[in-house]
Amino acid sequence: MTDHRVTVDGRVYRLLDYATKLAGLALIVAGLEVGGATMAGLLLGISGAVLGLTTVFIGRQS
Repeated sequence: MTDHRVTVDGRVYRLLDYATKLAGLALIVAGLEVGGATMAGLLLGISGAVLGLTTVFIGRQS
């Protein structure tokens, strides 16, 4: 089984990590502002969680 992870330089990885986590947090906050029990709030919250975890699938070059 081959590993299909994307690898980037350490500096770029940190930048992507910070950016995706901040954007994910912003989407979660927007979902809570809209109303966590509404469909829009749930979709925003789930989207934020997924976006915040995207760097899990990106490898860092040593």
